[in-house]
Amino acid sequence: MTEKAQPFGAQALFPHGIAGVIFDCDGVMIDSRAANNIFYNRVLAYFGLPPMTQEQEDYSFMATSRQALLHIVPPHLHHEIDYVTRNEVVYQRDIVPMLRLQPGFMNFIDNLRSRGVRMAVHTNRKLDGIQTVLDIFSLPSYFNPVVAADTAAPKPSAEGTRHICAVWQCPPQRVLFVGDSEHDKEAARGAGVIFAAFNGGPLRGEITAADYTALHTALDAVLPPVSGL
Repeated sequence: MTEKAQPFGAQALFPHGIAGVIFDCDGVMIDSRAANNIFYNRVLAYFGLPPMTQEQEDYSFMATSRQALLHIVPPHLHHEIDYVTRNEVVYQRDIVPMLRLQPGFMNFIDNLRSRGVRMAVHTNRKLDGIQTVLDIFSLPSYFNPVVAADTAAPKPSAEGTRHICAVWQCPPQRVLFVGDSEHDKEAARGAGVIFAAFNGGPLRGEITAADYTALHTALDAVLPPVSGL
């Protein structure tokens, strides 16, 4: 169900309607936490180290892959990380086939596109990584621009979110950022964009929704009509 923490509802948050929606990738577009944990734990296992702690899991899910690996692998082994991830535990070969779209995501973005709402991605994946994800699920035509950790300062920096609003020539007050982490929330807030906390447990935003059905219900009154109707 939609969280009732937003005191005035979407119509008060978006008095002029929604013009664009920015999506985080992991945990929002794709259900990837379990797959990502497998990747990092396989890297640790290669080094003979135990699996990640809960703190390491939480950090790794928000961070860039490089930040995560430097965080979970002891410093004296950092020089071996590139070899391991290039030759022994290869994300695209071993992990990408495990990724799945979040339930209801395709219906949600199809609905937004039918209403002429712009869509973009702001992720802490690298650009080649997010492009691979988009290609696998035939999504490139939905999102422009796509901002990654190597094309703008990684979240929680708001640089990427501000860039998206500038490309759209859209005031941030008409943009929604859908994310599932504090880094997403900080990026949205730093750019003056409304934040929707998605499937984020205790995380709260101006809008909070457990799934895409709830998010659509929360936004329905401020979305443009379907094109042609």
